[in-house]
Amino acid sequence: MIKTMTGLWRGLISALAVFGTVIAIILFTPVTVPWAGWLASPWLDSQGEVLVVLTGSQLRSGMLGESSYWRAAYTALIYREGGVRKIFISGGSDPILPPIAEEMRRYLVASGVPPEIIVVETASLNTRGSAQNLSRLLAGEAGVKVLVTSDYHVYRSRRFFEKAGIKLAVRPVADAGKRGSTLNGRWSAFCDLALETAKIIYYRLQNTL
Repeated sequence: MIKTMTGLWRGLISALAVFGTVIAIILFTPVTVPWAGWLASPWLDSQGEVLVVLTGSQLRSGMLGESSYWRAAYTALIYREGGVRKIFISGGSDPILPPIAEEMRRYLVASGVPPEIIVVETASLNTRGSAQNLSRLLAGEAGVKVLVTSDYHVYRSRRFFEKAGIKLAVRPVADAGKRGSTLNGRWSAFCDLALETAKIIYYRLQNTL
């Protein structure tokens, strides 16, 4: 009994030591920066006539969450560079909240984007759904189409669109990579990167990515 307890105690200490080491690596090294860069690679500031913007997080109040805000802000900046004639925003939300794509549209209009060039698709509840639903809308659109989404989200979203028959250039939003460069932002960046990587593995195992 004593030997068993001693073995369990040593195992617990070892596990805690490993856990502590992992936490230290996450918090005190910029490991999340190359991780985000890998998911967004190749990192290109692509330009095109049609922007495809995917929604992200949403607050319980219905307002834009952090990832949705940065995607909308970057979209507004890209529009100001000139040459954009149409913007597609895709993503629904919890049934009791206003569609997050509509909230992003409001932000863009308030930032000077003409409302008549914005098309909102709110039926999609995930990235795969956005690719499938937008593929029908994008099929008849001429010009270069550019995907705008968070850096950590590029790998999966671009491949879903390719599966749906739509080839997109990429304009990653510096999200997890930027947060990961500061001590205060590294933990949240790690959580987003870990969750996204788990989703990629899941869809790979399902042979749908």
